[in-house]
Amino acid sequence: MNKDDIRYISYVEILREELVPAMGCTEPIALAYAAAKARDVLNKLPKSVVVEASSSIIKNVKSVIVPNTGYLKGIPAAVAAGIVAGDATRKLEVISNVDEGKKTEIANFLHNIKIDVFPLDPGYVFDLIITLFSDDDYVKIRITNQHTNIVLIEKSNDIIFEAKIENNATSGSAYRELLTMEGIWDFINSLDVSDVKDILDRQIFYNTSISEEGLLGNYGANIGSVLLDTYGNDIKVRAKAKAAAGSDARMNGCELPVVINSGSGNQGITCSIPVIEYAKELKTSKERLYRALALSNLTSIHQKHGIGTLSSYCGAVSAGAGAGAGIAYLTEGSFEAVEHTVVNTLAIVSGIVCDGAKASCAAKIASSVDAAIMGLSMYKDGQAFHGGDGIAMNNIEETIKGISKIGKDGMRETNNEIIKLMVENH
Repeated sequence: MNKDDIRYISYVEILREELVPAMGCTEPIALAYAAAKARDVLNKLPKSVVVEASSSIIKNVKSVIVPNTGYLKGIPAAVAAGIVAGDATRKLEVISNVDEGKKTEIANFLHNIKIDVFPLDPGYVFDLIITLFSDDDYVKIRITNQHTNIVLIEKSNDIIFEAKIENNATSGSAYRELLTMEGIWDFINSLDVSDVKDILDRQIFYNTSISEEGLLGNYGANIGSVLLDTYGNDIKVRAKAKAAAGSDARMNGCELPVVINSGSGNQGITCSIPVIEYAKELKTSKERLYRALALSNLTSIHQKHGIGTLSSYCGAVSAGAGAGAGIAYLTEGSFEAVEHTVVNTLAIVSGIVCDGAKASCAAKIASSVDAAIMGLSMYKDGQAFHGGDGIAMNNIEETIKGISKIGKDGMRETNNEIIKLMVENH
């Protein structure tokens, strides 16, 4: 693939768009970003707040700790943090710089200012509206389809900004349609690594740092430590454990940033940490690691483009299959190995559901990475799931399309039932 090929240009741009830093779970951070932006437009603290959010956002924010708030959870905490301490210019790092005094102000704001939360279901899976009210003014901000995609800024009946809302919830720009596994394979083998070195270096540093912190600290269910204590320090265990540890940290209040994938920090961790660990074990060159990470990230993005930003289909599965592709490249070096590993992974764990962001995400990540390693082991042993074996189709592209339909359309009612259970029982 030549550097002037539209696919090459597009794939580099996709990586630059997708692999961006975020602090904390991205759904509460999107709320904090919208709230900070609304406060900037209002130019004062509000007297009351109304939050409207789609059910999938409510699901993902309900149980996760919002960083830099003193371990507060939920939508009001995320919104209060954005209003009191947010820097909207930093987007998904909007509350990355909050001192102890601001944390106290956030708690006081929550105690003194009414924040009403209502479900919003106009047909967009990712949709939120935040309205700040003062004595005689109001500001409304709407974000739809993507975590920082502001489509409306309204102040006291004046439309300051309005953008057309695309009638879908798939992730990213139209040129993601150019993604195919053969195209990705061609790209990573012809890649001039200097085109992506900076963003991949940032992913390596950020995600490794939070993974290491997850093993050092006491976060969530400590899945990483459980795996290492139970099964030892073999690379197959370490790849799962370190990815799980990064998730446990970010789901449970760690104030370190993560480089995300497909709008998700957990998916960014899952795409990268297992590949990084295998590269260390194999003493792989940095250049080969960059190619493996590009493969892993783009494989995950390719799957998630069809599924959408939020779904009841667990994103760790897509990212785990991406990691499997990267590991297959490092250990086997063939497209055939990558194809079989991805299809095998999807055939094994595509039934994992998303029930919001919380501690058990780390265990689902470990299960998905384990499935990827098993899928690769199957290939090495001459075994595979073939077309007609359940949801495995005749080739990798058909399998990914099938998974996309299941995740986006087939599991829509599953998502509704999950949300009902979460609301009724907590």
